[in-house]
Amino acid sequence: MIRRAVLVVLGLIWLGPTYLLLVNAARPSDSYDPAGAWLPSGDFALFDNVATALESANLTPSLASTALYSIVSPLLGVLIGALAGYTIVVLRLRHGFWWFLLIFGGTVFPSQMLLVPLFVGFSDAGLYDSRLGMICIYTAINVPLAAFVLRNFYSGVAFSIFEAARMDGASTWRIFWRIYLPISFTALTAVFILEFTFIWNDLIFGLTLTQTEEVRPVMTAIAGLMTDVYAGTPVPVGLAAGLVVSLPTVVLFLATQRLFARGLSLGSVQ
Repeated sequence: MIRRAVLVVLGLIWLGPTYLLLVNAARPSDSYDPAGAWLPSGDFALFDNVATALESANLTPSLASTALYSIVSPLLGVLIGALAGYTIVVLRLRHGFWWFLLIFGGTVFPSQMLLVPLFVGFSDAGLYDSRLGMICIYTAINVPLAAFVLRNFYSGVAFSIFEAARMDGASTWRIFWRIYLPISFTALTAVFILEFTFIWNDLIFGLTLTQTEEVRPVMTAIAGLMTDVYAGTPVPVGLAAGLVVSLPTVVLFLATQRLFARGLSLGSVQ
């Protein structure tokens, strides 16, 4: 009974900001009052606020670019990470542990430390404010997590599977593509979901490495909506924009929650 009560209280606390977001995003743009933020408005203006946000900040190109980054980069990241884990664990790469530390060691440093070198390097390489550049950086920062998860997963797979496939004449690439990649599908899915969410919600790299509306991520566009560039933007309009751009990650989690939960338990091969 006490456990349920605690869970209910924690649930209500967690739902509080969500309630505020929904109530105030649906409020007419000219009727926002911080003193009455907890009280719903009699007029429903959510769709009007969304339309205003899409028009004011021109979010459509940013949404398209973010969808591209959030799909392509995690796919490349999990594939490269799976190849790294397969090479280190299954192919027993010489000094494999140190190679793994080299790959995963980059996550030790805060992202803020990378901004100035990335800006200079992207500018010199002609990748600044380009979709290719954003795909490259998002892929690079997602590889360590994928390599970490897949290395642990492949460590739990019997090595006799690889030996049997080699005796049947399969190449190392065919073994990876036809055996190891399919059996790690749940782990790959869990990593993909986490990386998709990270890229979709990223702000810092978008602010540093993009400039134009066609390239910048959507979170950067929304941040600009509430700055001096768009002075006078009503709060309900900004909240409505935030609500719209958060829907893809929510839908993804709801649609793949079973796969995600199975992917978190990496101790057995499905």
